This record gives sequence, structure tokens and C-alpha cells, in this order.
Amino acid sequence: MAVSGRFITFEGGEGAGKSTNVRMLKDALEKLGHVVVLTREPGGSPGAEEIRKLLVDGAVDRWDSMTEALLHFAARRDHVARIILPALSRGEWVISDRFADSTMAYQGYGHGIELQKISKLQALSIGGLKPDLTIMLDLPVETGLDRAGARGDEESRYERMAGGFHQRLRDGFLDIAKREPERCVVIDATCALEAVHDAIRTAVADRFSVVLT
Repeated sequence: MAVSGRFITFEGGEGAGKSTNVRMLKDALEKLGHVVVLTREPGGSPGAEEIRKLLVDGAVDRWDSMTEALLHFAARRDHVARIILPALSRGEWVISDRFADSTMAYQGYGHGIELQKISKLQALSIGGLKPDLTIMLDLPVETGLDRAGARGDEESRYERMAGGFHQRLRDGFLDIAKREPERCVVIDATCALEAVHDAIRTAVADRFSVVLT
């Protein structure tokens, strides 16, 4: 399938502010006249949303790490086939709250699956699809968990994992960004919301030659 749209993903640990910032970017792009599909992972398509329930609810030890990874990639394959690729083929912009980097960070760096195995699963499930731009929202683990806890979100399975897991997660995201600087932009998520949004607009404008106001 030919792809002519633009694909932006947001990544980061718990409480980094991804959901708020993806909506703000969507609004800014729509003001320029772009058609924007806002989606999320795990989930995004009806089938993937069903798998999401298995991953974000229940006991922390509900699954082992490989089962988690396989569930994430099953959801992602359906999401890509039914939502992301069709939108990109129509020339639309797709903004996703999490994508494949989260599986690499959570199940790879966080839970200890060999990164090469995650890469192989990714290639098998979605081929070579990668975002045009990935925004990494970074903040200290304690700050993020405090923010996440204040939301009172029922989908708290990952939030309840031990602090060491969340530190490995943060380190993993930063390592991914270091390995792929042409795709990833790290933004300090401890700043005020408007400052974070300004930095995101600048990153998008630089990457795609658009003027966001």
C-alpha cells in the first residue's frame, strides 16, 4: 500500500503528558487544514481495544514478559492494518499515543526481553513501518508516577509495577532516542504545558516544514 501521509508518535513513561499533548498537536494541525487521525496503543482499532483490556487491567504479574510482548504486537498489527495504513494511504496525518517504541521500552528494557527478539517480532508483525517523527516526553520517574496516580486512572497495571522497572523504562526510551536521532526528539516534560507544546510544535515544524501557530 502506498503511503503519502505523515505519521507522528508520542512516547514516554507513565504521567509524561502524552494524551494531553497529542490532542493539542491535533488541534494545531487541523487549523492548517490537515486531516488528522488521533489514535493510541495498545488499542486504536476495535480488535486492538479488546486486547488493551487484557494488558492494562488486572494484577501486575498477570502475564509474563513474552506474553505481554506478543499481545502488544497482535494489537499493533490489527491497529496498523485497519487504522494507520489506510489513513496514511489517504494522505492524512496520524498521531498515535504510543507505538512500537513502547514495546521495546516496556517489554525489552523494562522486563528484560532481548532487544533483538523485540525487533524480530516487530518486523514480523508490521514490517518496516516506522513513524516519520517520534516525540519522547521525558521526566523523572517519581514525578511521572505522582502525576499518573493523581489521575485516578483504572488502567493502572503498569503504573503499579516496581520503581526499578520504571527507571529502566525511562532509560530505555532515552537510549532509543540516542540510537535514532533522525527520528526521535526528546522534550523535557517537567516544563509547563505551554512550553512543552511550543517545543513539540517546533519539532513538527522543523521536520515537516509546516508553520504551526
